[in-house]
Amino acid sequence: MEANTTIDPKRLPKHVAVIMDGNGRWAQARGLERSAGHVEGVNTVRRITEAASELGLGYLTLYTFSTENWNRPQAEVDALMELIVIAIERETPDLIRNNVRLTSIGDLERMPSTARERLQKCISETSGCTGLTLVLALSYSSRWEIIRAVRALAEEAASGIIRAEEIDEGVFASHLTTAGIPDPDLLIRTGGDLRVSNYLLYQIAYSELIFTPTYWPAYTKDEFREHIAEYQRRQRRFGLTGEQVKES
Repeated sequence: MEANTTIDPKRLPKHVAVIMDGNGRWAQARGLERSAGHVEGVNTVRRITEAASELGLGYLTLYTFSTENWNRPQAEVDALMELIVIAIERETPDLIRNNVRLTSIGDLERMPSTARERLQKCISETSGCTGLTLVLALSYSSRWEIIRAVRALAEEAASGIIRAEEIDEGVFASHLTTAGIPDPDLLIRTGGDLRVSNYLLYQIAYSELIFTPTYWPAYTKDEFREHIAEYQRRQRRFGLTGEQVKES
């Protein structure tokens, strides 16, 4: 029996976040170098970005490179950095043609200066686009982001800019790297692991979670659409009862 992939355009998630996992395992299962999986993973990024844009989603955030990834073998890190930047530069014309705005979150100061400058150039070139916003989480760690926000608020409190009692969820969120971006409605993780891996921990407090065993290079537009349909079949209660949600 085929999955029901009927999608209601009026109930789309505003923001979908993805943990793109399984590149290396996809390659190793085929007797290839891990780098081949990363290369094929870039093609999947293109497919899923196209699918998100076609559906009319507002935001798509991709966990591209975590702070923990800096601990991988140096050769793999160097190859990943170069691949990421080359892929972004190659895709920028298509992003502009499809009205997709590119932005990034994370500790970009840790990136090689040349790679960072090339990334910023692509971000600038797409800044006028008004469709889907594609957010790349690069050198990103949720714990790093939260500590960074706490430090900023502590400094503001110490200097008298803000009082402790004025700090609420909105103020705290405005100090995160995702300030101005709505929290994800849906988090998808490919690759079979059942964890969130230090990704958007504050922002996914009420996100719907979907895990798939499919390795990222093999993830298709059809499966992405199935996951959007699955999201729409769920009832989002935000702490209320099902009856309260139906009455609202």
